[in-house]
Amino acid sequence: MERYKKKDMLQTVDTLLRANDAVVKSAASNPQGASEALMQCQESAITLGNAIETYGEKYAPLVRILEDYCENLYQMNENLPDEALRRKMAKKIQKQLTSLQNSLKYDLPEDKKEVVFLPYKASMWDSLESVWKAADADPDCNAYVIPIPYFDKNPDGSFKEEHYEGDQYPKDVPITRYDEYDLAVRRPDVIYIHNPYDEHNHVTSVHPYFYSKNLRNFTDQLVYIPYFILTEIAPDNQASIDQMKHFCFVPGTIYADQVIVQSEAMRQIYINEYRKAAKEAGLGGEHTDRKFLEKKFLGTGSPKIDKLLNTKKEDVEIPEKWLKVIEKPNGSWKKIVFYNTSVGALLHHDEKMLRKMEAVFEVFKENKDDVALLWRPHPLIKATIESMRPQLWEEYRKIRDRYIEEGWGIYDDTADIDRAVILSDAYYGDQSSVVELCREKGMPVMVQNVDIGIA
Repeated sequence: MERYKKKDMLQTVDTLLRANDAVVKSAASNPQGASEALMQCQESAITLGNAIETYGEKYAPLVRILEDYCENLYQMNENLPDEALRRKMAKKIQKQLTSLQNSLKYDLPEDKKEVVFLPYKASMWDSLESVWKAADADPDCNAYVIPIPYFDKNPDGSFKEEHYEGDQYPKDVPITRYDEYDLAVRRPDVIYIHNPYDEHNHVTSVHPYFYSKNLRNFTDQLVYIPYFILTEIAPDNQASIDQMKHFCFVPGTIYADQVIVQSEAMRQIYINEYRKAAKEAGLGGEHTDRKFLEKKFLGTGSPKIDKLLNTKKEDVEIPEKWLKVIEKPNGSWKKIVFYNTSVGALLHHDEKMLRKMEAVFEVFKENKDDVALLWRPHPLIKATIESMRPQLWEEYRKIRDRYIEEGWGIYDDTADIDRAVILSDAYYGDQSSVVELCREKGMPVMVQNVDIGIA
């Protein structure tokens, strides 16, 4: 059934009151129009009654008022030519509707806010989790986590396999299937997303139904929170800004009613670069109005940091296979190094990056008695290589499979990046948003140089 809010009910009653006055005035000159208006009022009353019934038996008297109202509509319709009787019925109806209006206004409980979260990759859930937890804990809010399907893309941009990761979320997160919640019918008050690209991602795409330009039609407030964290940049460092400005003007930032970024400095960068890009695209109005954009973009912080800072090492679940790599014979732990390989580095360096990975693995293998390597490649590497560098996939797969088979290090392809950060003592690998998480934890960070250590 369509989600019928209290304000919608009051608006319906107000419409019925105005229709009652209109019928009285127009019945003599347009009896057919008046009759049709009465039938429409009856249909609205039935819909309103069904909505009130969902609030429970306590509100049955309100439904009975509507039943009596429908009977009076029928009597008025039957006696439209009789002006005296018509006016008498109209007064009776007005009294019923006014009584109903007051009861709805003062007796019916206020609507709970309905908030929907639409993650697509479980590994990116941490970018929304703390916001969901706050909404879930609010007694005046109904929060729904609805993982949405996504597709890998072929090199020509067509869709390949469909993926759905609804079974990969933390156990404390209740999941609602995307095909069991009708956004158009329920029309939630707020929708949160972390994928901003719509059709413009070359590697993956969420289902087109869930593109931001479509979602904005189903809610009063579409909110975009980036799934990544960027290296902090001073607002006047244009050279560094030019390296990330493509994040500032994408469908998610364009169509969202609100965009939440990691800091106040980053907020100013987003506003400045959004305005520039909007002007270049020939857009005006709110897209270039700084006062409007100051309200649209907020720099209140990233939920990814919230998740990291609120998770302790003793809270994480460590697989037995990992412990075999981490523990020394005397039961103490080796130092754990988080090795991160990114999509960008692989696309930029191609085969050279594969040689670098092999060299890194060789060094850590030689030192496996003292150091445990935790390798966590970017979750989109497979889809990216197959779509954009298909000739690299077979060799990359062999390197990955050999590492896993030898078993001296940890291979982490789970959805939980925070566990890897919390367990690790140091970071080594490519420049990425993971670097900022590690720095937040106070971890030593070394960014790898692909030109060092390979033959």
